[in-house]
Amino acid sequence: MKYLCFNSEEIRIFVPCSWTSQAPLGASVERVTNFICSISQPSYHLERDLKSKTISTLEDGMPIYGKPMDMIRKMAICCLLFSLNAEAQEKEPFDSASTLKSKSNMMVQFHQVQQFLDTKAKAKVDSHYIEVPDKPWRVVLRYKENAVDVDYSQSVDFPGTNEHSDWNLCFEPPVASSVGFWVGYRGTGFSFAKSLAKNAGRYYSFNSTGAKYGFNFRLRRFNTQDAKFSSTDYENGQTVGVPYDTIFSMPAPVWIRSVYINGYYVFNGRRYSQAAAYNQSVIQRRSAGSLLVGATWYQSSFDYADIDNAAFMIIGHGIYRAKVHQASLGVGYGYNWVPLRGLVVNAMAMPTLSVYNRVKAYKYETNYDLSPEDPVDDYGDWNKETRTWANGKTHKPLLMLKESGNQFDYWDDEPEVSNSMFRLNLDLRLGIAYNWNDYFVGAQAQYNNFNYKNDHCKVNIYDAYVRVSFGMRL
Repeated sequence: MKYLCFNSEEIRIFVPCSWTSQAPLGASVERVTNFICSISQPSYHLERDLKSKTISTLEDGMPIYGKPMDMIRKMAICCLLFSLNAEAQEKEPFDSASTLKSKSNMMVQFHQVQQFLDTKAKAKVDSHYIEVPDKPWRVVLRYKENAVDVDYSQSVDFPGTNEHSDWNLCFEPPVASSVGFWVGYRGTGFSFAKSLAKNAGRYYSFNSTGAKYGFNFRLRRFNTQDAKFSSTDYENGQTVGVPYDTIFSMPAPVWIRSVYINGYYVFNGRRYSQAAAYNQSVIQRRSAGSLLVGATWYQSSFDYADIDNAAFMIIGHGIYRAKVHQASLGVGYGYNWVPLRGLVVNAMAMPTLSVYNRVKAYKYETNYDLSPEDPVDDYGDWNKETRTWANGKTHKPLLMLKESGNQFDYWDDEPEVSNSMFRLNLDLRLGIAYNWNDYFVGAQAQYNNFNYKNDHCKVNIYDAYVRVSFGMRL
């Protein structure tokens, strides 16, 4: 047994360490210490030469005293300390039981979650068609290539002329290659991937599947300077010249962010499993198909607000950032073909109709526009307070922006919010998986198309990926 030593001016006494280990006794021990210190004062008529008669202790901590009166007081102190020790030992079993009870409750809740997922995985499943593995945990290694293209088109009118131009600006970042892992229990899990390419951005996903449902979430954010520009000029409604097409690098990066949320319901969940080919939470034993209904939420934004991209802002009616929100409903069909035991090939197609389309465009107003160049006119200096040139005009031709000392200026304009009618999108998926013992390999591909159109512009977004994986069940 170890001891703590409480010191006063003339008295030293040893107290077992276990007495101070109980949280509720901290204040009590402090009061005892103060009491020990107080009885050493002259008001208790203790002899000052007690310094030379320090209390000795036996090996087990019991004190030996010298004088009878002194012994009575010190025995009282010891009795008080022993009573505190008894109180601590009475509380200790209660505290331990409380901790064990808390741990037990956590384990019960954890097992309840496991039972819920097990029940969802096995509920209403025809074991002749779908096999639910006994081992519920899966660890999967993945290699993935993801491609995203954003096409932004507008029709541009030139003031004071009968000319206009249809142009298209396409952001084509390099294919993003990544390696990552997926960890999950039954059909629910989380994945994380690290990009192998520079500036490929970040990619996160979460998915969950059951006998009759599926849920997918994807988030990606990246920037690119790779772009493709094409235009066709018209005069009095007739094509002029040859269409222009070029691949170039944007002066400053364009930031692109996309969020994809998708859920679907399987009507023939007893015999058909979408998960058998895409995350291998179950094994398809016989060929089967099913009608599916799904809902999708997609939102994307692109931002090229850097002033180095000023020319593109002017061509695009001052737009420097756009946010697209779209909600879609669809009906599709999926089929699992099982040519041999352990092997499944899946194909699924779901056309979707967007029932909510919204675009919010953030704009800058500038002191340049698309009017024809007039080299004779002297514009003079730009006045930021009146927002006019010295000759009284509010805008200068864009073709004169290349001049040195161009005094380019811009300021925020009111954002434009517009909604469009129904749009037709497409969700295509292909998957193949092979299972043996507690291991499996797979390859999957998915293609999504989202588009938006109004009187002024058109936005097309193409999002696709190809993935190969290897995993094991635990």
